[in-house]
Amino acid sequence: MNAAIVFGLLLVLMLVGMPISIALGLTVLTFLFTMTQVPIESVALKLFTGIEKFEIMSIPFFILAGNFLTHGGVARRMIRFAVSMVGHWHGGLGLAGVLACALFAAVSGSSPATVVAVGSILLPAMVKSGFPKRFGAGVVTTSGALGILIPPSIVMVMYSVSTNTSVGTMFIAGIVPGIALAASLGLTTWYIARKNGYPRRPTASWGERLRTLKESGWGLLLIVVVIGGIYSGLFTPTEAAAMSAVYAFFIAVFVYRDLPLRGVPKVLLDSANMSAMLLYIITNAVLFSFIMTNENIPQALAGWMLDMGLGPVAFLLAVNVLLLLAGNVMEPTSIVLILAPILFPVAVQLGIDPVHFGIVMTVNMEVGMCHPPVGLNLYVASGVTKMGITELTIAVWPWLLTMLVFLVVVTYLPWLSLVLPRALGMVSAG
Repeated sequence: MNAAIVFGLLLVLMLVGMPISIALGLTVLTFLFTMTQVPIESVALKLFTGIEKFEIMSIPFFILAGNFLTHGGVARRMIRFAVSMVGHWHGGLGLAGVLACALFAAVSGSSPATVVAVGSILLPAMVKSGFPKRFGAGVVTTSGALGILIPPSIVMVMYSVSTNTSVGTMFIAGIVPGIALAASLGLTTWYIARKNGYPRRPTASWGERLRTLKESGWGLLLIVVVIGGIYSGLFTPTEAAAMSAVYAFFIAVFVYRDLPLRGVPKVLLDSANMSAMLLYIITNAVLFSFIMTNENIPQALAGWMLDMGLGPVAFLLAVNVLLLLAGNVMEPTSIVLILAPILFPVAVQLGIDPVHFGIVMTVNMEVGMCHPPVGLNLYVASGVTKMGITELTIAVWPWLLTMLVFLVVVTYLPWLSLVLPRALGMVSAG
């Protein structure tokens, strides 16, 4: 009964258009003051202890690094490198868009930042070369979602904080699925381009490829700094985030010199605004999770599902349906922070690996970024392409269908998520 009241109140507040963070806070406070005997002092204590986790500090640093890279010309150099490598295939600029999004995702950790950085440069070039605007918009909108699957990923940090799963292991686990999804989106792009006879670019010489690789090398090196540093034990994921922010500032201002020093305060302010918004959501989500746990709702849900005889296959199907439906009304951060603490105990009881479950949730978040009504990538791409949401929704459907097929594959083939962590000894081979 209490669970129905909590979720009913939260749903009503969201449906009237209230921001998710405030809706969470009001739901928690209403429930606390009217239906429980929990001392208000313990709530205040939970607010502080809930967000003092060391991993949460990585979020502002990754946001800052992504903003420095977005303003620092890194994307432009990565696009040149991608075009030199795959531009001569069918739909070459489209394939270059997928590759550039994958590379930029590996240094920014943000889907919207990837869409803006790559789309604002690549889309005008595609239209000028004779590609339909819808084709280019579909490629960039969906490929930009790789930003939350290919590490570093802010969504993975949120999942790790919510479930006490290792951030470093989640990052390593995202590499193989990220590459596999990028390849799937690239194959869809190539097929559509070949079918419609879209233009190809002349084959670049190896000298040209080496030159563009060298130009983009400083940006690509950040991948080695973050992933290599975490795996080697040189620093923790949070320290890696701080390193990436400092490194991104250095290459944007002093190496590439695309960002003047007078532009740094604006980048810092934008990053602070975004970080404050996310931390406010996290704070309220921590309280919401506290209420759920205090009322034994996750445990009751786990018991009910086990009594119903629901096995791992049916449970994962139900989770995918639930997360895809949630993606219609909430953005990824809120979904993970609200639903991960509830679904995670059930997954563990059913013997589902926590890391694999995290990757399944992350891929669901990717799909949610690309479909209406609240698909964040659609709105960001709309601003870049000057296309309406309805037109963009039609444009992305072939790639969105590819992502849904990939979601099924990654859900029921756990080795795709676990092969690298197991090889590196981060999770047991059981």
